[in-house]
Amino acid sequence: MADSEALLRLLALFAASMGLCAAQDAREIVERSISLDKRFSEAVLDYAYVQHVEQRDLDSKGAAKRVTSRDYDVMLIEGTPYMRLVRRNGKPLAPDEEREQRQRLEQVISARKNETPAERAARLEDWKRREQRRRAPLREIPAAFHLKLAGETRLDGRELYVIQATPRPGYTGKDRISRAFPKLKGSLWIDKHTYEWVRAEAEVLETVSYGLFLIRVLPGTKLAIEETYVDGEVWLPNFFKADGTVRLGLIKRMRLQYEIDFRDYRKAGKD
Repeated sequence: MADSEALLRLLALFAASMGLCAAQDAREIVERSISLDKRFSEAVLDYAYVQHVEQRDLDSKGAAKRVTSRDYDVMLIEGTPYMRLVRRNGKPLAPDEEREQRQRLEQVISARKNETPAERAARLEDWKRREQRRRAPLREIPAAFHLKLAGETRLDGRELYVIQATPRPGYTGKDRISRAFPKLKGSLWIDKHTYEWVRAEAEVLETVSYGLFLIRVLPGTKLAIEETYVDGEVWLPNFFKADGTVRLGLIKRMRLQYEIDFRDYRKAGKD
């Protein structure tokens, strides 16, 4: 009897230690993935692409009652990106708007080509600071969430870790994005070999407010981000999707789907 009890204790201890290792491994996987973000955010500067933005306003049954879209050609001009509107609602721009967009592009090209060294350095530094602010919430994920290695899967022939993230009690965010983390739960799919994020999903658990409560994202809203492997060398954004309900101001409530697709990646300067 004593031997059997000792064996049970040993098995229980082993199971507990395996659970601890899984949690530790999940955190290490996520931290390693986050550490790559800076390198890949810089790699996007080597590419031009098309950014398609679409919003579908839905009725109470989930059917689209209004669809609007915009297409932007995102190009690299003297070291930093520039977005030029090229299509609206699936159609070419009206002549007046097309002329306005072309004039703006020409002005930006001229202005950047004629910058002083100090002005160019300031522009590049401003881009770098904005990218650092964008990345800052990612570094908060290991502190903001309990991370659990839920298993492994395959997508497009690639082996992926599946990691579940649930809010960690007592966490307080450091910026507008990370302050919303306690109100989210989600899952991460991370490439086993490159440690790049392939996909991330999140669900809003409590109302998230922006802009002095002018915009409220309501519980049940779902978010998804996916990346794609480009030229066999770098992971770049594939899409961002949001599906749920928002409240504008104190009255207007909207059920909508919002999507940004990144298309036609091509090496910058090879158009």
